[in-house]
Amino acid sequence: MTVHIEGDAGQVIGPVPRRLFGSFVEHMGRAVYTGIHEPGHSTSDERGFRGDVLELVRELGPTVVRYPGGNFVSGYRWEDGVGPDRPVRLDPAWHSVESNRFGLHEFVAWAEAAGTEVMYAVNLGTRGIQEAADVLEYCNHPGGTELSERRRANGADRPFGFKLWCLGNEMDGPWQIGHKTADEYGRLAAETARVMRMIDPGLELVVAGSSHADMPTFGEWERTVLRHTAGLVDHISLHAYYQELHGDTDSYLASGAALDAYIGTVAGIIDELGLDVGISVDEWNVWDLRRWNEVDQARLAEGGWREHPRIIEDDYAVTDAVVVGSLLSSLLRNVDRVTMANQAQLVNVIAPIRTEPGGPAWRQSTFHPFQRVAALAGGSSLRLTVEGPRLRTAQHGEVDLVDVAATVEDSGRGAVFLTNRATASPTEVRLRLRGARFGVYAAETLTAPAGESRHAVNTAVSQPVRPVPLPGTAVTSDPGGTTITVTLPPLSWTVLQLSPEAGGHA
Repeated sequence: MTVHIEGDAGQVIGPVPRRLFGSFVEHMGRAVYTGIHEPGHSTSDERGFRGDVLELVRELGPTVVRYPGGNFVSGYRWEDGVGPDRPVRLDPAWHSVESNRFGLHEFVAWAEAAGTEVMYAVNLGTRGIQEAADVLEYCNHPGGTELSERRRANGADRPFGFKLWCLGNEMDGPWQIGHKTADEYGRLAAETARVMRMIDPGLELVVAGSSHADMPTFGEWERTVLRHTAGLVDHISLHAYYQELHGDTDSYLASGAALDAYIGTVAGIIDELGLDVGISVDEWNVWDLRRWNEVDQARLAEGGWREHPRIIEDDYAVTDAVVVGSLLSSLLRNVDRVTMANQAQLVNVIAPIRTEPGGPAWRQSTFHPFQRVAALAGGSSLRLTVEGPRLRTAQHGEVDLVDVAATVEDSGRGAVFLTNRATASPTEVRLRLRGARFGVYAAETLTAPAGESRHAVNTAVSQPVRPVPLPGTAVTSDPGGTTITVTLPPLSWTVLQLSPEAGGHA
């Protein structure tokens, strides 16, 4: 099978926003405690930050991290996590005990150590306008007021200067603490946005969109909320999780096409209302919800209230990594509408990084496509056309057999990201890029390791699932451009690194 892909180096979708490669840390399960924070671990510093995790986070390369939730934030009192006296609370969202040993100042210090921007979420579930104004004043006002002086007394003389703020989380969901109708939430979000802008006019605000595309209120929720908040917010959120259901691998592999459609629908609503609002895909990932529904919730109920229980610690396989690669390509194809995105989450909870308490940290299979795309996708995203065999799926109709995104920088360096959705056979790709002469100086692919199946996973003792060199990539150049020919292994995610030189093989 041969797939033909064409593009022009001068025909771009738009610039690639660096915030596209964000992540998420919620007080949930072991994301914080024994994840990024574990005093007494052999690699931890005096603040309790795990050094092995920080090293992997820096390698992964998230540019922004959303905090502290998630469902957790809808019942959170931010004051509990600052100062010397930290009350222990129940967290109803995840049936856990929250010690509050790790809070706002600790996260700011951790984010600085990790080299990432903070996206801070406020509680619009059990709380509202006043509390949002208070935490903003605490974080961003230089001094001279009770709240800013409290921050200084707690050890932060300079303001945190957070620019990105989320106005609540998934308020359309009946599972959410303080769940609201679209009118109730839209009005609350608008009034909260107004007072926050009075305090700090330079903020970027994200209003909560639908929790997923199958919500019965999807569409009307966005219209109602955006009418309330028009002119007050900069972005509307979109949350998207995908899983393989009933052995339907083909539909799972088409998740990137489903995300394209989801983004397109939200973009259409924004256009319908005549607004200039970006889309923040501030929760996305692959997640086997069956484990949460059938195993983890039962374990929580049986185990009672306890600190940082093990929940939603999915073991990611080859197939999951390939789907994550295609979801990243979807984000790159939609840079004209998507202003930022956060893979949920960073450590342990449906995460690319896993840890054991007192033990090692390691890269899950999904670590690799995120790391490669975050490191290599720069400049502008190219507009491409695909012709060739298509894959018929039960859930998403026909999709391209090979999913693709490509970026090119002003320097002439570039990257092509290819997902082969064919599960049983290799696929030849002929990529024609007009208007520039490229070479391929590196080609890597992630597929089932030799002797393993698509269900292979990485563990604390063995990490066989990772990109490996892909030989045989051929490049020919002529005055009109460059043609690249590559054969993709079945069920694989591949990255080609382009150089501005003509000709060559990788």
